[in-house]
Amino acid sequence: MKEFAYQRATAVHDALSAVAADTGARYLGGGTNLVDLMKNGVEEPTRLVDVRRLPLDGVRDAPDGGLVIGATTTNSDAAAHPEVRRRFPALSQAVLAGASGQLRNMATVGGNLLQRTRCGYFTDLSRPCNKRVPGSGCAAITGAHHNHAVLGHSEHCAATHPSDMAVALAAFDAVVRYQTLDGAGEIPLSRFYPPVGDRPDRETALPPGALITAVVLPGAAVSPRSRYRKVRERASYAFATVSVAAALDIHDGIVTHARIALGGVASHPWRAEAAEAGLRGTRPTAERLRICAEEALSDAKPLRDNAYKVTLARNLIQAVLSELTGTEMDR
Repeated sequence: MKEFAYQRATAVHDALSAVAADTGARYLGGGTNLVDLMKNGVEEPTRLVDVRRLPLDGVRDAPDGGLVIGATTTNSDAAAHPEVRRRFPALSQAVLAGASGQLRNMATVGGNLLQRTRCGYFTDLSRPCNKRVPGSGCAAITGAHHNHAVLGHSEHCAATHPSDMAVALAAFDAVVRYQTLDGAGEIPLSRFYPPVGDRPDRETALPPGALITAVVLPGAAVSPRSRYRKVRERASYAFATVSVAAALDIHDGIVTHARIALGGVASHPWRAEAAEAGLRGTRPTAERLRICAEEALSDAKPLRDNAYKVTLARNLIQAVLSELTGTEMDR
């Protein structure tokens, strides 16, 4: 690890000014991703600006009936908050599935959204990686890629986004608030992660130097009928092979609103909009759920060794929707 300066910010403006004055500076929250990458030599910041002491933590009610979760709130506190568990249970379930208790106690909500989209080649400095060194190539495309993306990838990168929390937030139409020296702004999570394209090193739509201040869950997305399910290669702390966050509103046996987001299949949380549209206004029979699951993966383009993810994702979507609707799956 190379030498770096450390600075503890006591005000948001101080943090923004410190990063603006040093092009190699990075914000430090819990450090559960950044510090690991520094140890591997992938990240080499010249300065760490610690934002944990800023008054940006806590969960509070939003005027529209939703919730505002401060950026420095720990993952553990967000998952355990009674209003998160009551109004957005899939979010609590996703956070608890995301990592070990020790990591959840350190990691922050803002930092979770900013963790690097990565695969094993990203941390292997001996192999090409367009995310680490733009233009160097993607070793995963022809290499080991059984756990890589099947949706939205390109020849330049097929890594999947690691956040469980972000998948649930995507299903709830969350909005990311941020601050810059020029003022405050916000980005819907649906636009927060840009497409891979030919610049996979560009991972968010945040302006340069921006500091995430909060995540907003809108009142219109409140859905006690929601679930998060994750399939992984081992029972303990591991990234998702495939995950599903789903939230439904059902009245008189008819689905009036549906939100479905997938994890482990793309470079960002993937909204299954075709499946949502196919479910709205229908009675959730086993056949209807099967068709929706098929539609969710209709654009999948698996690589040589990860076509199994398409089948796995379809089955998981159908299982989650069956649980939410009380519909028995076809055998």
